[in-house]
Amino acid sequence: MSEVEQLENRIQNLSPEELAKFRAWFLEFDARVWDTQIEADLKAGKLSGLIAEALADYKAGKAREL
Repeated sequence: MSEVEQLENRIQNLSPEELAKFRAWFLEFDARVWDTQIEADLKAGKLSGLIAEALADYKAGKAREL
Protein backbone atom coordinates (compact mmCIF):
# COMPACT_ATOMS: atom_id res chain seq x y z
CA MET A 1 0.00 0.00 0.00
CA SER A 2 1.39 3.40 -0.98
CA GLU A 3 1.89 6.20 1.50
CA VAL A 4 -0.98 8.15 -0.10
CA GLU A 5 -3.31 5.18 0.26
CA GLN A 6 -2.29 4.85 3.90
CA LEU A 7 -3.05 8.54 4.46
CA GLU A 8 -6.42 8.17 2.72
CA ASN A 9 -7.33 5.28 5.01
CA ARG A 10 -6.26 7.18 8.11
CA ILE A 11 -8.22 10.29 7.06
CA GLN A 12 -11.34 8.23 6.40
CA ASN A 13 -11.16 6.94 9.96
CA LEU A 14 -10.92 10.35 11.64
CA SER A 15 -13.73 11.51 13.87
CA PRO A 16 -15.74 14.50 12.63
CA GLU A 17 -13.85 16.76 15.05
CA GLU A 18 -10.46 15.42 13.96
CA LEU A 19 -11.47 15.75 10.32
CA ALA A 20 -12.45 19.38 10.86
CA LYS A 21 -9.05 20.09 12.47
CA PHE A 22 -7.24 18.28 9.67
CA ARG A 23 -9.22 20.14 7.00
CA ALA A 24 -8.38 23.53 8.57
CA TRP A 25 -4.71 22.59 8.87
CA PHE A 26 -4.54 21.32 5.30
CA LEU A 27 -6.19 24.42 3.84
CA GLU A 28 -3.61 26.62 5.56
CA PHE A 29 -0.76 24.30 4.57
CA ASP A 30 -1.90 24.22 0.94
CA ALA A 31 -2.18 28.01 0.83
CA ARG A 32 1.38 28.39 2.18
CA VAL A 33 2.71 25.96 -0.44
CA TRP A 34 0.83 27.85 -3.18
CA ASP A 35 2.15 31.22 -1.96
CA THR A 36 5.71 29.87 -1.87
CA GLN A 37 5.38 28.55 -5.43
CA ILE A 38 3.95 31.84 -6.73
CA GLU A 39 6.78 33.78 -5.06
CA ALA A 40 9.38 31.45 -6.58
CA ASP A 41 7.79 31.72 -10.03
CA LEU A 42 7.68 35.51 -9.75
CA LYS A 43 11.36 35.71 -8.74
CA ALA A 44 12.29 33.34 -11.59
CA GLY A 45 10.51 35.58 -14.10
CA LYS A 46 7.96 32.92 -15.04
CA LEU A 47 5.09 35.40 -14.62
CA SER A 48 6.70 38.29 -16.52
CA GLY A 49 4.79 37.57 -19.73
CA LEU A 50 1.45 37.41 -17.96
CA ILE A 51 2.18 40.59 -16.02
CA ALA A 52 3.21 42.45 -19.17
CA GLU A 53 0.08 41.27 -20.99
CA ALA A 54 -2.18 42.33 -18.11
CA LEU A 55 -0.55 45.76 -17.89
CA ALA A 56 -0.84 46.26 -21.65
CA ASP A 57 -4.52 45.33 -21.55
CA TYR A 58 -5.09 47.72 -18.65
CA LYS A 59 -3.30 50.59 -20.41
CA ALA A 60 -5.31 49.86 -23.58
CA GLY A 61 -8.55 50.28 -21.61
CA LYS A 62 -9.47 46.61 -21.75
CA ALA A 63 -9.92 46.35 -17.99
CA ARG A 64 -13.20 46.64 -16.14
CA GLU A 65 -14.25 47.00 -12.52
CA LEU A 66 -14.95 43.80 -10.67
